[in-house]
Amino acid sequence: MSGKFISFEGPDGAGKTSVMRQIKADLEEQFGADRVMYTREPGGNHISEQIRRVLFNADNTDMDARTEALLFAAARRQHIVSEILPALQEDKVILCDRYVDSSIAYQGAGRHLGEQEIWQLNQFAIDGLLPELTVYLDVPSEVGLRRIAEHRSDQVNRLDKEKLAFHHLVRHSFLRLQQAHPDRIKLVDASQPLAKVVADVKQVINARYPELFN
Repeated sequence: MSGKFISFEGPDGAGKTSVMRQIKADLEEQFGADRVMYTREPGGNHISEQIRRVLFNADNTDMDARTEALLFAAARRQHIVSEILPALQEDKVILCDRYVDSSIAYQGAGRHLGEQEIWQLNQFAIDGLLPELTVYLDVPSEVGLRRIAEHRSDQVNRLDKEKLAFHHLVRHSFLRLQQAHPDRIKLVDASQPLAKVVADVKQVINARYPELFN
């Protein structure tokens, strides 16, 4: 498989969607729309999107933490089979909004299920498939939640509503992952103006793939 698999991670309110939208547009200008795929987790195909609606339903406040973790892993597996593997075989550049690192941070740390336990759970789902590059957009939890309140209060999901302590646990887990896997996970300061964040992300991508943004 000759495609390129890039995931984007970050705490809530890090600005992933805005950054990825610009990266996608610039790559499409360079290579054409048929060579670039934007996708997201949970979701990305009709089965995983159905699981996403269950996971983020505001009424499902009584969902068991392990059930939540299993549903994320199930959605991930279907996403891989239906979208990511075919795109890699078609030599596409894949921009994926969240992947397995999010499960480790949100369910492993945030839900206190154990980061290593969630990693092991997801081995069955990903079957060894990891992104070649993960762009981690870092922002303090307080800043991220303030952004959500100011700019997308109409799109708040069940996880966004968790207490600040939960979001601190998630962010610190992401930071530990970045420190443990510095070759794959590259940190970008997402508290900067959007244009600077996009420029920094392009630099990170170009360092791994010189043919992109050359």
